[in-house]
Amino acid sequence: MVRRCPEPAGNRGLAPQERSANLPRVDCYQTARSLIDSAHSADPKSTDDGRPAELVYADRLEAWVLRLVPEARPLLSLAARCQHLERWSVPRDRFPLDKPGYHAWRKSLYVKQAERARALLVEAGVADAEAAEVATWVSKTGLQTNAGTQALEDGACLVFLENEIADFAAAHAEYPREKFIGILQRTWKKMSPAAQQAALALELPPAIAALVREAVGG
Repeated sequence: MVRRCPEPAGNRGLAPQERSANLPRVDCYQTARSLIDSAHSADPKSTDDGRPAELVYADRLEAWVLRLVPEARPLLSLAARCQHLERWSVPRDRFPLDKPGYHAWRKSLYVKQAERARALLVEAGVADAEAAEVATWVSKTGLQTNAGTQALEDGACLVFLENEIADFAAAHAEYPREKFIGILQRTWKKMSPAAQQAALALELPPAIAALVREAVGG
C-alpha cells in the first residue's frame, strides 16, 4: 500500500465533496526523496560526469542496500540516501588533524546527518515516528543489533570497496601495507555475513583484491 502524506491543512475537517482539488495529497516518501536529492545537488564537489558527488554516492548506496535487502521498506531506501547528507558542509579540517579529531568529526557528522534527515522527512509529511527511525539508522545507532543501521553500514562498506578504495589507496600511497590491511579488517568486521559474501564477489583491481584476501584470510 502506498503511504501518503496527511490531508492538506486546507482540507482537514471537510467532507470529501467539499475538499479542494487544488490541494492534492502527495506521496510522502517521494516528496522526502526529492528534498533529500535537492540537498545532495548543492554539493560543490562533482564526479567526472558532472553530477554532484553526494548524489552519485546516494545512488550507489541505495542500490547496494536494495540488493542486500530486496524487500526493504521505502524508509530504508530514504535512509540510504541520507548516509552522507550534506557531509560536504562539515569539512574535515574543522577538527584537529589527528585520530581523536577524526573520530570527533565522524561523530559530529552522524548527529548532523541524522537530524537533517529527520527534519527533511518531517517536512515531507512523513510521520514523526518513521522520521525518528530513519534518524536512528543514519546516526549509526545499534550497529550489528539494528537491522536498518546494519543495512546502511553494509552498503557504505560495499561502496567503499567497489568505488572508493582504489582512489583512497592512491591518495595514501605512503601508508605501509600493514595499515591498509588494518583498515580493511576493521571494515570487514562491521559488515554482515551477506555483505561480506557480496564483497568477495566484487571485481576489484588485482592489487586491491590481494589486499582484501590477505585482510580477511581468504
